[in-house]
Amino acid sequence: MSPGRRSSTLTSSLGLGEKLFASNEERHFAAEIEAGLDEVEAGLILQVQFSDDFADTTSRYLLEAGGKRVRPTLTLLTAQLGEGNNPDVIQAAQAIEITHLASLYHDDVMDEAQMRRGVPSAQAVWGNSVAILTGDLLFARASNLIAGLGERALTIQSNTFERLVLGQLHETTGPMPDEDPIAHYLQVLADKTGSLIATAAVVGVIFSNADEAYREPVQQFGERIGVAFQLIDDVIDLSSEVEQTGKTAGTDLRAGVPTLPLLYLREAARTDAEASDLLARIERDVSATGDPASDADFAAAVAELREHRVTRDTLAEAKRWSGRAVDALAPLPDGPVKKALTKFAEAIVERTN
Repeated sequence: MSPGRRSSTLTSSLGLGEKLFASNEERHFAAEIEAGLDEVEAGLILQVQFSDDFADTTSRYLLEAGGKRVRPTLTLLTAQLGEGNNPDVIQAAQAIEITHLASLYHDDVMDEAQMRRGVPSAQAVWGNSVAILTGDLLFARASNLIAGLGERALTIQSNTFERLVLGQLHETTGPMPDEDPIAHYLQVLADKTGSLIATAAVVGVIFSNADEAYREPVQQFGERIGVAFQLIDDVIDLSSEVEQTGKTAGTDLRAGVPTLPLLYLREAARTDAEASDLLARIERDVSATGDPASDADFAAAVAELREHRVTRDTLAEAKRWSGRAVDALAPLPDGPVKKALTKFAEAIVERTN
């Protein structure tokens, strides 16, 4: 595979432009990442297999549906600060991606999502119990992979898993009466999304034997870019482009999942009559799911929310988190790793799916 083709694959993974890989050093860097991704992908296909035919089918379902492989790509990127694509780095990248894959099965049950990666969600195909158990199988497989990397890896994985669960729990229970809903929500995103992306970046540093001084910067980068990533997802949830997003507009709102545009709208509704009216219509139609007239009204309300200033404010907040992620990279040496991570942070806030 040529370096040009490799940079094209990096473009699809992280939204990086071809011109990033102009020099010989950068083309070699891109080739290393692509070679690592090929190894990771081959390993994922082998690891997400089970002796039980049904479990084999359900566990490979979302893997075969696609995905950008953002997390393993970040692991491979930060590994270039050290030895690069050694076997431990590849194994860690596979474990991180399988952990992410497992979380999708559980998330879709919690959110009652009907679509994932452009196909019907696992719970829509086989029901909640099968989706939950499939997620559990994948978590177990990820744990086996991590265990092979030693006690340090197990500690990192268990701490990350704890944050993933706490993030989901706090999203489900909502903020305490004396807690700011927006601050609560941003912490949920840091736990539920940012923690695993941060871990993906950290294991690249650790298992490539890179300078330990790089661990904290890439961890901060990963967590902050994870929050930005999810805030853009909040905006994408309002998109009418189902072919691009793989989900019907307002899926999260329908499921009662708080998003930043909705939280901003609730805040605005305290003093703004138009915001209050829009909020009331959204909440009314969410509770009347299944009624064709209400569904049409809900779609109209989602379209109105998409154009409301609270959605622009959400985009601005995503850009702020992306900027903070780039700021965290200051201690890293200048070169293709820092350049690629910076471009990735910029691309995050421009994505549409």
